[in-house]
This record gives sequence, C-alpha cells and structure tokens, in this order.
Amino acid sequence: MAIEKMKEAIFYTRESDNHARCELCRFRCLIADGSRGICGVRENRGGILRSLVYGLLCTAHIDPIEKKPLFHVMPGSKSYSIASVGCNFRCRHCQNHTISQIHSSSRIPGEKRTPAMVVENALNANCSSISYTYTEPTVCFEFVYETAMLAKQAGLLNIFVTNGYISSKALETIAPYLDASNIDLKAFSDGFYQNIAQARLTEVLDSIIEYRKRGVWIELTTLVIPGLNDTEGEFRKIADFIMGNLGSEIPWHISRFHPMHEMTDYPRTPLETLSLAVDIAKTSGLSYVYAGNAPSLSKENTICPKCEEALVERRGYLVVKNRIIEARCPDCGSSIPGIGM
Repeated sequence: MAIEKMKEAIFYTRESDNHARCELCRFRCLIADGSRGICGVRENRGGILRSLVYGLLCTAHIDPIEKKPLFHVMPGSKSYSIASVGCNFRCRHCQNHTISQIHSSSRIPGEKRTPAMVVENALNANCSSISYTYTEPTVCFEFVYETAMLAKQAGLLNIFVTNGYISSKALETIAPYLDASNIDLKAFSDGFYQNIAQARLTEVLDSIIEYRKRGVWIELTTLVIPGLNDTEGEFRKIADFIMGNLGSEIPWHISRFHPMHEMTDYPRTPLETLSLAVDIAKTSGLSYVYAGNAPSLSKENTICPKCEEALVERRGYLVVKNRIIEARCPDCGSSIPGIGM
C-alpha cells in the first residue's frame, strides 16, 4: 500500500522569508517556516506547505445518510463516512473536539488509506455515497479531492458535512465532484461566530451562497444553544436569509443542544424553543424544516408543502416509510427537491 507522506498542499503561495500563504480556507493563514496553520494539519517545511493528514483516516463508519443530516439525498441509503483529524474552527461545544481540535504540537494520528481503498470499502459496504464528515473536510482537501474524483467515476455521491469556510478557489475545484453538503449555519450573529468558533459570519454566508450557485445540493443545520442563538429575531434572520438567497426548498435542520466540551454549564435546548424556531421558519415561507435531536417533537418527517401529507416518515435516523415516487408527492403530484428522492 503506497501512501504518499507529507504531500505538498494545494492552494498556497510562497512568500518572503520562507513564509507560505495558505489559500484553502477563508482564514488565509500566513504560516512561518516550521509552523502550522490554524487547522493544525498543514505545515510549512522550507517554504513548501505540506498536508500532514493525506491518507491518514482517524475514523471510518457506515452511517445512514440521515445522520449527516441530509433528508433530501437518497433517503434511507447508507453513506461511507470518513475523517482525518483537524479543523479550522475552535467551537467551544464541538462534540468531536478530540479529533477536530489538533494543536501545533500534536502528533497526527490515523490509519493509512488510499483514495482507491476508500472507494472500494464504500462499494463493498453497499453505500451510495461517501461523506467527508466528523471533522472539517476542507483541511484534508488533497485526499478528499482525489477520493471524490474516483468516487464519482464509481457512481458514488460525494458529500461534505462542513462549517462553510472553504475558499472560493477550493470550492470551484471540488464542486464538479461534490453532490451535496450539509453546512452549519451556527447563528446569525458575528459575535457568536467570533466568541464560540473564532470565525466570521459573513464568510460563512458568502460560502453558503457560493455552494448554491455552483449547483451543489445544500441543507443547513443550526444547533440552538440557550442564551446564545435562541431568540425569535435570530430564527427570523436565518429564515429570511435562506428565503432571500437560497430558496424556499432548501431544508433547514434546527437541532437541540446537549452540554459538551467547554460548554457543559449550558442547559439543553427547551423543546418549546425548537418548536418556536420551526414555526417561525415555516411562516417565513420555508417548505422543509426539521427539528433534530428531539424525537419527542416528531418534526423529522418530510411533509408535502402543498397537500401537507407525510411523504417520508423517520424515527431518529431510520426511514420507516417513503412514499415519494420519482421525486413527486403521490397525492398531489408536487415536485420534491433533492437528489434521489
């Protein structure tokens, strides 16, 4: 098994004093010789930027596509889900912080794999797609890109589960091979993004719009944290952004927060707050709104926006009934958007 070590990175420029300017994500880190970027997995070696995670997978699982969550991409199918360590965000509530938040002195863990091996494993597991998930797929772009090209040739879908901070140049490169993406829209406040994730809201919004323009099917997820992004005004701003820039057919997953990582002193999201967010989204004109991590609310079914009949019924990540026929409602004939519906 031939695994290339310390692969030269894509998207960077060499600058004076052996510095390297990474252009993979919207942080555009200026990295000194011997140092790493904010993601912790791209290192400057003598003015040449190297990926430290090429071919090193920290996890690989077979997941239901609904776990991403993607509810309008081949409902009930399986997705081969892989990740390497590293992330360009520092979210204080990250449930995967043990593999996402790698620091400059950290050893890079992982099992060696080639793109061909990943595709073969996905096919052998009868998966319909490969999801680049759990951490931020952008930061292991070189491996993801090569894998996605092979996956596309093999008839597999490629899926990003991402924070939406990829650079325009990198998105343009991967878009022809990328079928769908679930993008976190963590809040509609720049203060939230700076304090909780150490990022900027405007960059995420611009990225989401670019995904849409490039023809990638997108679904958005917002984790509602009490006291931080749970106001009626916040919900309206997100709904209005989706309606005004993406369209009413884009699904919005509104998820319940559970205390974790550095935010164990925050309470779980009240179910009433999730119900309020769903109601606001629907009255704003969105057709497909889901409440996640809250099975008692029964707001994970896909409902026809015209006749209001249940089309896809779910229990957690399990699809128990799918009545959609050739992307249409069998009762009123309305078109249901997505991939493989």
